[in-house]
Amino acid sequence: MADKQNHLGEYLRARRSLVTPDQAGIPQHRGRRVAGLRREEVALLAGISADYYLRLERGRDRNPSVQVLQSLARVLQLDDENLSYLLDLATEKPRRKPRSRKETVPSGIVKLLPTLAQPAFVEGRYFDILAGNAAATALSPRLVLGRNQMLDIFLDPAEIALYPDWDGITACLIANLRHSIGSDIEDARFIELVGELSLASPRFRSVWSRHDVRPPQGAPTRFEHPQVGELQLNRERLAIGGTDGVHLIVYHADAGSSDADKLALLIASALPSAGQLDKLHPMDARGAPPSDR
Repeated sequence: MADKQNHLGEYLRARRSLVTPDQAGIPQHRGRRVAGLRREEVALLAGISADYYLRLERGRDRNPSVQVLQSLARVLQLDDENLSYLLDLATEKPRRKPRSRKETVPSGIVKLLPTLAQPAFVEGRYFDILAGNAAATALSPRLVLGRNQMLDIFLDPAEIALYPDWDGITACLIANLRHSIGSDIEDARFIELVGELSLASPRFRSVWSRHDVRPPQGAPTRFEHPQVGELQLNRERLAIGGTDGVHLIVYHADAGSSDADKLALLIASALPSAGQLDKLHPMDARGAPPSDR
């Protein structure tokens, strides 16, 4: 049952497997079969008994003190984000009501999107696409309402081919998803998404097992686009007020760069041609609809 799941123990096991004896200052002996730290080594370095640490990993003790958790974080070399995540996992929380799966985009943002010249779209806390503009679709045909970025970037060959640094992008996305969900790991939509990806993607299973946590933030992103070739854009992620984890994502190029020229060309190619505009809005020379012939 969900209330018997040992998320704290899973996290501790995953993180100790990532710390080598050299990193922890433990002399290596020939014939060692464990790449990461042993349980007793973690306990010794954290200043707790091996039996107590074993109880933590096996879920027999789920209420460690903050001091113990901070000691474990030091041994496991956790950064501030991962320490916060560890503390959250170990905190007793009342059972939450099921979260509504409906994520909405404020009407003002819906009106704003088509006015933006840069590729822009709205993503939810599960990385679902909630809205987007034509420039975003020009960058990737998958950036449209109803798609999910996690599913596309792990499972869609065309989306995978867009990213030369696919390994780095996927590792970052997984860490971002853990941060976005936090300790709300009984969320039905989250469980469904992780289950689908775990079954379908060996890459996802491998990186997910590391339990990395990282807040999403803006960063340069490289593309290998089928129309304009190599392209580097800045990705900005802006929180939308009045929503629960919904963000506006905007891609833009450095001013005056060749990337800016390529992006402009890409966006122009996605705009309707003059002929298409005439078919959509037929106007005669005087600016009035032509009369029936």
